[in-house]
Amino acid sequence: MKKKDISRRNFLKKTTLAVTGSALIPSILTSKAAFASDSKKNKMFCYQCEQTMGGKGCTRIGVCGKTPEVAALQDLLIHTMKGISIAAVAGRKVNISDKETNHFTCMGMFSTLTNVEFDPYRFEDLLYQSVSLRDNMIKRVKAAGGTIDSKSDSLTLKLKPTLEGMVKQGKDYGLMSDPDVNADIRSLQHMLLYGLKGMAAYTDHAAEHGQEDEGNYEFVHRALASLEDKSLGMNELLGLVLECGEKNLRAMELLSLGNSGAFGVPVPTKVPLGAKKGKAILVSGHDFIDLEAVLKASADKGIYVYTHGEMLPSHGYPKLKERFPHFYGHYGTAWQNQKKEFAKFPGAIIVTSNCIQKPKQSYKKNIFTSGTVGWPGLTHLNKNNMAPLIDRALALPGYTEDKKDMEILVGFGHDAVLGVADKIVAGVKDGSIGHFFLVGGCDGVKKSRNYYTEFVEKVPDNSIVLTLACGKFKFFKHQMGDINGIPRLLDVGQCNDTHSAVQIAVALAKAFDTDVNGLPLSFIISWYEQKAVAVLYSLLHLGIKDIHLGPSLPAFVTPNVLDVLVKNYNLTPNGTPEGDLKKILG
Repeated sequence: MKKKDISRRNFLKKTTLAVTGSALIPSILTSKAAFASDSKKNKMFCYQCEQTMGGKGCTRIGVCGKTPEVAALQDLLIHTMKGISIAAVAGRKVNISDKETNHFTCMGMFSTLTNVEFDPYRFEDLLYQSVSLRDNMIKRVKAAGGTIDSKSDSLTLKLKPTLEGMVKQGKDYGLMSDPDVNADIRSLQHMLLYGLKGMAAYTDHAAEHGQEDEGNYEFVHRALASLEDKSLGMNELLGLVLECGEKNLRAMELLSLGNSGAFGVPVPTKVPLGAKKGKAILVSGHDFIDLEAVLKASADKGIYVYTHGEMLPSHGYPKLKERFPHFYGHYGTAWQNQKKEFAKFPGAIIVTSNCIQKPKQSYKKNIFTSGTVGWPGLTHLNKNNMAPLIDRALALPGYTEDKKDMEILVGFGHDAVLGVADKIVAGVKDGSIGHFFLVGGCDGVKKSRNYYTEFVEKVPDNSIVLTLACGKFKFFKHQMGDINGIPRLLDVGQCNDTHSAVQIAVALAKAFDTDVNGLPLSFIISWYEQKAVAVLYSLLHLGIKDIHLGPSLPAFVTPNVLDVLVKNYNLTPNGTPEGDLKKILG
């Protein structure tokens, strides 16, 4: 992309860095008044998350807080990126693979995940970039003698000159915009789309570390382009869904390599849940690179840095703890509790990558965003300038005294667990270890998610529970003791650390001369958003069967498609903790 093509993007970055409170950027964009919600005019449809309205779909406003306007802009962005992808597929046939196009496609997909980007003005910027990259790729393909056979208007669509116009355009490309598509075909298309979103998010995170695989970018473009191919049937689409799982496994591996390469291989580490007297910053989300930027910027300023949500596993990375003595402990639980927890935190807050909720007025001046995540009116920072966050932390009271609380253990990635593999194998053989349960995935607000708390409380005493992602907060304080010196509750890490869980399972399967399905290991998975969807596809790609999924099944999976998954993988919806344990353990 030429410099003039990204000038709007650069301007937006500079401007959003300067705004606070409810300030917007009306000097170059339409006023916010034009976006007052009118349910009759602004019909939307979104069912990509587990908590979608009524288990069917959000049609007035997203349960996540997404407005109909933002939903329409996201749909339009996905459509233009289908055009990029069709052009990129043609480009690879004439040996053209463009790094900027690859990166943008994954970042753009990431921006449409649940609880990530809520600011319509930032979507305008993404849409301009998307169309510019698409048109540039088309020109390059033609110049190289290539051809683009698709008749999809995603290749020719021109953006309206105003944001209101783009919102109206987006309504023509909603999830249900083509009523003639077979319901099962649409279900598989949406399964693929949502898996791609999760895979793209992991790919984007890994690329920040310089960890990339051309094969993953090739797949993202090929799969997105396939969504415009009306000739594909159920078998072809299901094959793409499983391939998405394969590529997502690679994306998680690359992210694991990136995090470990930058911050050290995770080691078992005690994390205090209390607080130290002094100024305070809370870091939420997923991005360890932005966490490092905060730690660098806050060093030697009398500020202690705490983690929230899925940032908890960062304490297991030794280089972060060694380099930054003010990196102290963990505060709070999962994303859905942030309104209550953020309101009580006495310092500044930054949300990296995703999982933001609409901020309450009581702490709106204290909260910042970075990376892909955004909310209208919040100050958006980048890793090279954390000064507004630091200034706000210094202006707030922080903790006026030390607060004592318990400590929990993190850092049980595959290196740590396999380091005691001999004890694990011996324990299984002598009967002291009876079963392993991977209880992981997303947390959320539904009362039915208490299933996971009760499940862990009811597992037999000779069981070991591995956990990852924010679902752990349903039971992360449980003191479960140990078996032969091995803690019975092992925190493997973030959602992407499913890669580590798979490494553990594969290594144990080799030790017992079986496959993963032959191990005394059960997968109890909770899902909420699209990263978890991609993780599920990775497990299916590996041939793992008998996965228990909940708290409810995806609304975008039709009965016929579900029947295929049940017959081939025995994918099982949650029952009761007692009943499911009885089935698992016989």
